[in-house]
Formats: sequence, C-alpha cells, structure tokens
Amino acid sequence: MTPAGRRIVAAAEELFYNRGITAVGVDLIAEHSGVTKRTLYNQFGSKDRLVAAYLTERDQRWRSLVRAAVDASDTPVTAVTAPFEALRIWSGANTRGCAFINALAELPDPSHPAYRIAADQKHWLLDLFGELAAKAGCSHPATLATQLLVLHEGTIATQPLALDSLAASTDLARVLVREGAPDRQ
Repeated sequence: MTPAGRRIVAAAEELFYNRGITAVGVDLIAEHSGVTKRTLYNQFGSKDRLVAAYLTERDQRWRSLVRAAVDASDTPVTAVTAPFEALRIWSGANTRGCAFINALAELPDPSHPAYRIAADQKHWLLDLFGELAAKAGCSHPATLATQLLVLHEGTIATQPLALDSLAASTDLARVLVREGAPDRQ
C-alpha cells in the first residue's frame, strides 16, 4: 500500500469506527487523509473496497494481539481465555464496541466485500477458541468455544455502556474452561 493509501485507511478507520460506515462519505475521508477524492478512488476503486481494507487492517492487528496473548500464556488451559486478555488491552483504545459487529449491522448484505471480512473474523475467533480448548483437553471443545465466543462478544457489546463487564466475563470464562479441563486447573 502506498503512503497515501495508508493515510486513507487510517482516516477511514477513525471515521468509520467513531461515526459509522454509512454516515461517512468519501469526501470526508479524503479531507481527513489529506488526499483528493480522485486519489482515494485510484487507491481503492470504491467506498466498499475501502471499508473492506479498513476491516482487513483492523482484523490483522486484532489477530496479532490475540496470538501474542495466546503465545504468552503459561499453560494450554490459560491460553483458552487469552482472547479475553487481549480484549482488555484492545478495549483501552476501542470504546465503541466491535467494529466487525458494527459493520455487520450497517452492511447486512452478505455480498458486500466487508461483510465477509467481518463474518470471517467471528468465525476465526470461534475456531480459535475451539482449537485452544481441544489443545487444553477440555471436554466438548466446540460447545465451550461457542460459550466463550458468546461471552466474549457480549462483553464487547456492552462496552459502550460503560458496564465494565470484562472482568466478570473473564472470570466466568476461566470458570467454564476449568470445569471442562481434564485436571480442573
């Protein structure tokens, strides 16, 4: 990506996340990124492709943070709840909830290029919870993965309400994992 393209994506991310995808036009993104509208279209072709680029960049940062949290875990059992630890770090700068859920709400058409990226992010997290639960020897890893995903997503959904549900959700996630773990660590 060119430097102008990176500036455009950075401006789009700030605007889309804080104001909403459908509320932000390309004129505003071009203005905030210091490029012309023509440059924006030359770089991305359409607003839809820019939305997809914004979500792709955000997804890559999120996955890297989650992987780092998993890698830093002491045991396979603690690794299962590592995405909750990653969320603690991520939430400091992201207070409007989940950008992917927000995008799915604003872009309900499954053929939209950003819809697939947002949906894939949720499937990735579900699969990760399942893989980690299986590695930890948890009974019924697929069921546990679904429970953890719902708990994780619920935590993010309540974020804009300032309920501080992360600590309680993390504790509950640990309980669920310990109950499913073979040695009940």
